[in-house]
Amino acid sequence: MAKPIALSQTATSSGFQWRAYYEMTKPKVVALMLLTVLVGMCLALPGAVPATPLIAGMLGIGMMAGSAAAFNHLIDRRIDGLMARTYNRPLPKGRVSIVKALTFAFALGILGFIILYALVNPLTAWLTFASLIGYAVIYTAYLKRATPQNIVVGGLAGAMPPLLGWTAVTGEFHGNALLLVIIIFAWTPPHFWALAIHRKTEYAKVDIPMLPVTHGVEFTKTCIFLYTILLAIACLLPVLVGMSGPVYLVGSTLLSAAFIYKAWQLKFHEKPGLAMNVFKFSIYQLMLLFMLLLVDHYL
Repeated sequence: MAKPIALSQTATSSGFQWRAYYEMTKPKVVALMLLTVLVGMCLALPGAVPATPLIAGMLGIGMMAGSAAAFNHLIDRRIDGLMARTYNRPLPKGRVSIVKALTFAFALGILGFIILYALVNPLTAWLTFASLIGYAVIYTAYLKRATPQNIVVGGLAGAMPPLLGWTAVTGEFHGNALLLVIIIFAWTPPHFWALAIHRKTEYAKVDIPMLPVTHGVEFTKTCIFLYTILLAIACLLPVLVGMSGPVYLVGSTLLSAAFIYKAWQLKFHEKPGLAMNVFKFSIYQLMLLFMLLLVDHYL
């Protein structure tokens, strides 16, 4: 009886470790990001995306995004252990050591860079590397603790994926790709500030100067509302330049109106849990918006 028990415990421990490393890559965030990468690839070409840049590009960009997330876990391990939303992450709980997490983050990032450089193109590899540095170092290690505008300035790194997808299949910059970047750049502050309102007490406890902590909840609600209007304007840009047509126009207008309404409710008719509801809605809003871009492109 002893041997089967020992084997079972080993298997469980191994599976537990695998899930811990997987969790460090923030798979849900990376999945949404890869959707925007795919849309950037598809909109860059009139026909089908070639297999090599599609597969290698998605893989390499996904790995480097996972690496950036792992570095985020490493840098934020102290404050993560003090916040209810993050205290159960692998590093605060000791499921992964600092040395192993650092090795994992570096290995994932280097392998992703090699894949992009060798199988896609150097431009995409270096742009993805710049995004990694922007998120893991400039935002997480510095801006997050330095200014309440951290998510506005640092949001540029998180807005890059559509451009990365575009360059992966074309090897060059294009203004239309930057319009997609602008959409995510405008989306990021109202998305994250809604979460920051919900978690205001926790951010204050760990001395992170999120906007609700430094300027108050009411000011943050106003900013969220104004940014949803700015986002609605940004969402019209693909139509104005002829990149998208009526299907996207109608769908994006409805999504923008819904987001503005949610922000208006948060500002003028708040009820318990509404800030978190706005945060969750914003995720679906961005996902559906980019799916509309894709559908409109092929219709």
